[in-house]
Amino acid sequence: MRYDLNLLPVFMALMEERSVTRAAARLGITQPALSNTLNRLRDTLHDPLFIRERYGIKPTQFAEEIAPVIRETLTRLDGVIMGRQHFDATTSTRQFNIAPNSYVEIVLIPQLVARLRELAPAIKVALMPFGTDLAETGVVSGTTDMALGRMVDPPDNLIVQHVMDDGLACVVRADHPLVRDSLSRAQYEQLRHVNVLPPGRLRVGLFQALERQGLRRELAISVTHFLAVPEIIAVTDYCATLPRLICKHIAKDARLKVVPAPVDLGTFAVEMAWHVRYRNDPAHQWFRHLLIETAAQLNG
Repeated sequence: MRYDLNLLPVFMALMEERSVTRAAARLGITQPALSNTLNRLRDTLHDPLFIRERYGIKPTQFAEEIAPVIRETLTRLDGVIMGRQHFDATTSTRQFNIAPNSYVEIVLIPQLVARLRELAPAIKVALMPFGTDLAETGVVSGTTDMALGRMVDPPDNLIVQHVMDDGLACVVRADHPLVRDSLSRAQYEQLRHVNVLPPGRLRVGLFQALERQGLRRELAISVTHFLAVPEIIAVTDYCATLPRLICKHIAKDARLKVVPAPVDLGTFAVEMAWHVRYRNDPAHQWFRHLLIETAAQLNG
C-alpha cells in the first residue's frame, strides 16, 4: 500500500494544536484544504482520528496511540533532510523565531543581535511572547525555533540545554537615607520592596531563595516587567531584588545604586528549549552555538 507522507504533518499539527483553525494557520493552508486532507487521513487509517468538541477537537484513542510513531518518523526524516542542507551564516537570510522571557529579552537579546549584525547580517530574529506555558510560545509545536528562560516540566519532544547562571542583588535610589554601600539583613526587612512578576516561572526562584534564608520582605508594589523598576525606585525609598545582570543594566542610571543582597541568595539557571526536529538542522545548531557563546561573554 502506498502512503502520502504529506498527510503526516497535518496529523501532527492537529494533534498539537487541537484546533482545525490553528492547525490550518500553522501549516499556511485554508481550513477547507485541511479538512479535505483530514478526510484522506481518515480513509487511509480507517478511523475518525479527531472528534469535534465545544472548544476544539479531541483525538481518538487510535490517534493517541499512533501519534508517538508519527512524531518519531517525522523527526527522523527532518533530521536526515536538514542534516544534508548547507548553511552559510554570512549569506543566509533565515529568520529565527525565538520566545525569550523578559529577563533574557533585556540581558541577552541585545548582545545576540549585535553578534548577528557582525557575523550574519542578513539573518533576522523575531521575538515571540514567552507567556506562562511552554505551549503558548510555539516551541512545543516547532513553529517557534526556541524558547529562552526557565523550563519547567518540558514535554518529551523538547530538548533543553543550559545557557547560563545568574545571581541576585539589590537596587535602591542613589541618595537613599538608610542604605550606603551595603545592606544589612535588618535593613532589608525594614524596607518596603518592589516585586517583579514577569510571565513564566522566573519569580519562583526568588521566592524560594528568600524562604531558604528566612528573609522577609514587605511588598509595596508588584510590577510585570523589569523596566518598570528603575522609575519606581528612583522616586521612593523602596528596594528591589533583581538578577545581577539586570542590576548591571540598571546601574547605568545615576539615580540608582546596586548593593549586594544581605545574604547569599544563590543563583538561578537560564535555559533554552527547542523541538527535537531541529536537532540536526545546521542553521539551528549554528544559532544555538552563537547564543551559548554570547551568554558566556556576558558572564565573563
